[in-house]
Amino acid sequence: MQLIDTFGRVATDLRVSLTDRCTLRCTYCMPAEGVPWLPGADVLSDDEVVRLVGIAVDRLGVTEVRLTGGEPTLRPRLPELVGRLAGLRPRPELSLTTNGLSLARTAGALRAAGLDRVNVSLDTVDPERFVAITRRDRWHDVVAGLAAAEAAGLLPVKVNAVLTRGVNEDEAPTLLRWCLERGYELRFIEQMPLDAQHGWQRSTMVTAAEILAALHAEFQLTPLGGRGSAPAELFAVDGGPARVGVIGSVTAPFCAACDRVRLTADGHVRNCLFAREESDLRTPLRSGASDDEIAERWRKAVWGKRPGHGIGEPNFQQPDRPMSAIGG
Repeated sequence: MQLIDTFGRVATDLRVSLTDRCTLRCTYCMPAEGVPWLPGADVLSDDEVVRLVGIAVDRLGVTEVRLTGGEPTLRPRLPELVGRLAGLRPRPELSLTTNGLSLARTAGALRAAGLDRVNVSLDTVDPERFVAITRRDRWHDVVAGLAAAEAAGLLPVKVNAVLTRGVNEDEAPTLLRWCLERGYELRFIEQMPLDAQHGWQRSTMVTAAEILAALHAEFQLTPLGGRGSAPAELFAVDGGPARVGVIGSVTAPFCAACDRVRLTADGHVRNCLFAREESDLRTPLRSGASDDEIAERWRKAVWGKRPGHGIGEPNFQQPDRPMSAIGG
């Protein structure tokens, strides 16, 4: 049984949010005071996470699992959870999206537990700008975390960057050069309407076309084919082998090839990042539902996936949950 929708797309990439909490307060994500967190009793336990992911890989064809948040490294005993997920059969590819603040002390343990690779968010190479963007003076911790991830063998180390007009829009070439010097793979991501304060405006978003124009001014970029369902359009830099990716989620959506499905920290399935509906798996899970029953509920949740996210359409509505609660 596969997680297939009415348009023939098959979901094989599961994003699992382990917590809605975060250690940063990025201006494009949440207000300075933060947002109300989920009550602890609502968050899936380790046993529940392992059971649901096990159902996904054993019965529903999921082959990739990315652990997200919030900030997933805030999850207690994360290496132990990673080890249990790595022990599932068939074994999924395991990755982690993180702000990198704690990687310097956890990268080795996560790799030993079975984590395959990491994506680390870093929007600037300027420590002062980092404070302005994240409201935290932790740039050097992220840099140390990136180095620790590489040393631990969590390869390729990928860096995710969001550019915002009037803040860091001039840093596309600088960020790429910085990553090239260290052997990291950079991904630029268009800012999406997923902020808790619902203040997103298209006018403040630096588009994929603008990012590519800035990069072309200083680098030779050669498009790489074979994108498939991957969100990033990849380019070889100065003849390769170094690569850079640009994810045009808003201006160049890739919904027709999407293979992702999301599980929130409180056990709800979201068949699209911008879905306004969710399917509750936690309640039946805690009420004694069988694996077959949960799998069928999951399959029905994905079956109704819309053809696209609808950003730009007159009736588009931003999801009630922000990115920190959905999980990237």
